[in-house]
Amino acid sequence: MKAVQFTEYGGPDVLKVVDVDKPTPKENEVLIEVHAIGVNYADTARREGQYVVPTPLPFVPGAEVAGVVVEVGDKVTNIKPGSRVVTLIGSGGYADYALADARSVIPLVEQLSYETAVALPLQGLSAYHILKTMGRLEEGETVLVHAAAGGVGTIAVQLAKIFGAGKVIATASSDEKLSLAKELGADVLINYTKDGWEKEVLEATGGKGVDVALEMAGGDVFNKTLKCLATFGRLVIYGVASGEQASFHPSLLMGRNQSVIGFFLPQIMRKPQLLQASLQELFTYLGDGRLQLKIGEVFSLDEAAKVHDLMQSRKTTGKLVLVPNRG
Repeated sequence: MKAVQFTEYGGPDVLKVVDVDKPTPKENEVLIEVHAIGVNYADTARREGQYVVPTPLPFVPGAEVAGVVVEVGDKVTNIKPGSRVVTLIGSGGYADYALADARSVIPLVEQLSYETAVALPLQGLSAYHILKTMGRLEEGETVLVHAAAGGVGTIAVQLAKIFGAGKVIATASSDEKLSLAKELGADVLINYTKDGWEKEVLEATGGKGVDVALEMAGGDVFNKTLKCLATFGRLVIYGVASGEQASFHPSLLMGRNQSVIGFFLPQIMRKPQLLQASLQELFTYLGDGRLQLKIGEVFSLDEAAKVHDLMQSRKTTGKLVLVPNRG
């Protein structure tokens, strides 16, 4: 089968299409013929050797896949071959076939396309738990969503409203991206490529600041976001897309009882009861129309390097999806 892997850390050009053996499921696993693969910033961090946990070489990235189960392990009884499914895996998604733990597989209704389904698990669960579990968002509070036109951002804007936020402030790098955030329910739109965007955030809150901030850029963006926090405000970090680690003096948090909180989805995945309940809630929002998934573009698997470059150049909106080259 075809897979995209890297044998050294580096830029998008280290991603290579290779021929590898099709895997065989162990007793509690299923083998999925992959029809859609979600692309995430975690994939670029893996490729650069900057992920939260070490990335072994060689490595096939991809944690989010949707497709058809073609083979099941000896002890799998809840999933049958031929089932349409979506799942999260540790790695190996950039391929024609992928293995998954049978307990992590979610059946898909026929009306839901593979491309749409694969846009929900990783970024949907991230947005959900950043806001609710880690950010402890309460009704009426103000939320700041950076990169509001991206995969997590587009979902976070909507979920913040669903969870009862009084005001959602969205930042993005262009008018086109801000228009998308407005369409999804954002109340205040700010271009963060312009100097002084943090002052605009404070002005939008009457000087009070935001109660919950979602931050994934790192560096200077982190420090400016910290200045936007209200008393008792919570800043949740879920990435370092700029590659620049921020530094600050923790004592600065004391004066206004503020918090800086780290978020890493695999820790949520280790709590099955928390994971399953929240994922089911997300699919309910999707089913009743309260949540829209924005698919940016769909690319063929052999364009993975191009997709990584586009994502890191901030030239995309919505969820980016790869599809294997069939035939």
